[in-house]
Amino acid sequence: MHKILIPLDGTPQAMSAVHHVLTLVGAGLKARCVLINVQESASLYEVVTAHDPAVLQRVAQEAGRDQIKPAQQLLSAAGVPHEHEVVLMGDVAQALRDAAERHDVQSIVMGAGASGLAKRVLGSVTLDLVQWAPVPVTVVREAD
Repeated sequence: MHKILIPLDGTPQAMSAVHHVLTLVGAGLKARCVLINVQESASLYEVVTAHDPAVLQRVAQEAGRDQIKPAQQLLSAAGVPHEHEVVLMGDVAQALRDAAERHDVQSIVMGAGASGLAKRVLGSVTLDLVQWAPVPVTVVREAD
């Protein structure tokens, strides 16, 4: 069974990666998915006003789970086995490279795309993974 890491950040671009994987599964690929969300570090303002680091961690965990939930629903409906992880407060590209190794995935499928000039170039996290990930990376553009 092919194990695929799918980074999710709550954007339509990220969901395009899920739809791509479902297309591959529909064509016969036997896959298991690892859904991952990386939460950025809290801002100084958030740290000062929260007064409790546990509150920030709880809020970040909940936000990450909310961003993963639509992908979980799609994969469950299609009968695709999956697991999920929310990584708190880290460098996104490094956290994704580490997760690929930790979960022993065979590939990463991720969404990319934006409007205007940004649509013509890859984002920094995408570019980092294409260059340095320990496994092949498929970049899926959002359908127009």
